[in-house]
Amino acid sequence: MEHGPGHHSDHGGAHAGHDPEQFRRRFWLSLALTLPIVATSHMVMDWFGYSIDLPGVRWVGPVLGTVVFLYGGWPFLTGGLRELRERSPGMMLLISMAIVVAYLASAATSIGLFDLDFWWELAALVTIMLLGHWQEMRAVGQARGALGALAALLPDDAERLDDAGRPHPVPVGELRVGDLVLVRPGGRVPADGRIVEGAAELDESMITGESRPVARAAGDRVVAGTVATDSTLRVRVEAVGADTALAGIGRLVAEAQASGGRAQVLADRFAALLFYLAAFAGLATFAVWALLGDPDQAVVRTVTVLVIACPHALGLAIPLVVALSTALSARAGILVKDRLALERMRTVDTVLFDKTGTLTTGRHTVTGVAATGGLDSTAALALAGAVEADSEHPLARALVAAAADARPTSDAGPTSPGPTSPGPTSPTGSDAEPGPARPVARGFRALTGRGVRATVDGVDWAVGGPALLRELDAPVTDDLARAAQEWSGRGAAVLHLVRLPEGGPPEVTAAFGLEDQVRPEARAAVAQLRDLGVRKIVMITGDARPVAEAVAADLGFRPGVDEVFAEVLPADKDKAVAELRGRGLTVAMVGDGVNDAPALARADVGLAIGAGTDVAIESAGVVLAGSDPRGVGGVIRLSRASYRKMRQNLAWAAGYNVVAIPLAAGVLAWAGIALSPALGAVLMSASTIVVALNAQLLRRVRITPAD
Repeated sequence: MEHGPGHHSDHGGAHAGHDPEQFRRRFWLSLALTLPIVATSHMVMDWFGYSIDLPGVRWVGPVLGTVVFLYGGWPFLTGGLRELRERSPGMMLLISMAIVVAYLASAATSIGLFDLDFWWELAALVTIMLLGHWQEMRAVGQARGALGALAALLPDDAERLDDAGRPHPVPVGELRVGDLVLVRPGGRVPADGRIVEGAAELDESMITGESRPVARAAGDRVVAGTVATDSTLRVRVEAVGADTALAGIGRLVAEAQASGGRAQVLADRFAALLFYLAAFAGLATFAVWALLGDPDQAVVRTVTVLVIACPHALGLAIPLVVALSTALSARAGILVKDRLALERMRTVDTVLFDKTGTLTTGRHTVTGVAATGGLDSTAALALAGAVEADSEHPLARALVAAAADARPTSDAGPTSPGPTSPGPTSPTGSDAEPGPARPVARGFRALTGRGVRATVDGVDWAVGGPALLRELDAPVTDDLARAAQEWSGRGAAVLHLVRLPEGGPPEVTAAFGLEDQVRPEARAAVAQLRDLGVRKIVMITGDARPVAEAVAADLGFRPGVDEVFAEVLPADKDKAVAELRGRGLTVAMVGDGVNDAPALARADVGLAIGAGTDVAIESAGVVLAGSDPRGVGGVIRLSRASYRKMRQNLAWAAGYNVVAIPLAAGVLAWAGIALSPALGAVLMSASTIVVALNAQLLRRVRITPAD
């Protein structure tokens, strides 16, 4: 990216002396030299009524002042020369012009050409400038510490397992795709990969912003930098180095902090304009005071104008807000790829969510159990889970998981229709009574397109949907039929447990409703967006309308205000975005970044969610590394706060110059109001500090979702 005039990003380590440590050293040495210069100044001695009559005291100012000018002023002189060569005038050129004029005027005074006691003001000017730049570089460096923090998340070494399963410490840089690594409790995952053995709670807060550990087991993907909190894992490496999610996040943060928006363009243009204005004002000031017959005041006023006009605060106004906002958002799992997208987010009045994987988990769970024939819901789940244990079908996995979580519950009757959760209900701890042993199935057989069949304790059982019931010609009791109809009306999948007695007719003993689970935080996300003033919440899905309407009702959609697009093909999602925009709405599209890419690209702002291991989604302007849709509200809050800080900083920086330049030129000198160059430097540095402190208030913005 080319930096416009007044941009401060080139004050980093790219150029000699342009880093916080260099400015710190130069500041303290210059301050030590400035103190005796000030103390031996005839003007200062007259002010405070003392005198110093030591041999050679008249040379303290010229000698030490020259050292301060050359050593302390060197970063400004080289920076100004660079801006002059690049034909991009900015603050460094203005500062260098000011100190060069001040030095020449001081040197001319020392040889008797002027009657100015100017060495102390030159030294004070350089010292104050160094202090301002040092503090500025510290602020920007702290804001950009997110990149260093991300790099520090990776361990230096990993334990690679050999063919015999023995661990060998190796540098992380030597890992290759396909390696098997050991991650011990409390250790960091060294590379992106997939768990092949073990289960653990992983702290993924550095990637997703989610504070609670997340359960991961065999078959799950894990991300480099995350921490296994409680158990040992064996992980097969799938991505290393620059291909890891952490490296991708680092690239996004760096690109976002380097990218510019409309406010930055405005600041750069204003800084360039301010240079030419300052140069003109300086020449005009010198000419007017010279024509008035006061060459000493001509020099003083000109130097003061150049100092006051330094667009220091203006150059810091936008870059510091950009650096802070992207760093804060990255720590919260919000990765800003496009600054313009973040700026536009404050104007969004419609948020369009893709349902599956965004508002829902994309995985089915058992939401209803109805049992008859002497079974209760827990026993029915246990039998169904045993029969489905060897199946890889997603619905089968849901039944197995529900059976593993189920505990003995009391049923009001032989059936338990409705969306009863089979989740844990029994007490835990030493007082909990052990439940019955889980049944084990044998002789598993998959019935293609119909279900599965297995034997449990000598009895044949089958689990399947309507096709299985038709094939077996198995009658369904009224209670089970009513429960199944209720679940189907909500769009749930329905499976049945069928007993197959030897020599007898099949008996349907239980029914299960399975639905794509709504994320618990999705309801809060919808409510938060409404509180933020978003006019319309829209959901889009390829599911049937009853399914979509049921999810919308569960999320608290407002009839007649919020909308649902159902039975939409992935290829047509962008048409829905176009329709909404055609109504004059400003649309943010939230999707998983895969089949939603066209819609994400067409929206005013595209947000990819749940992309912790795929951070390079080109179609989205903002990536939510976690799967929490409440992050959308965080993006809106961050956008509004960042824009507000940019406007405040620009207004302060511009307004300060509008008032200060005429005063520096001496328009009120007739009234006894005049600014010295040193006071001008103090005011200029003070304006920079105001801008920096105002930007730091961004840290108070709540980006992460409130639990």
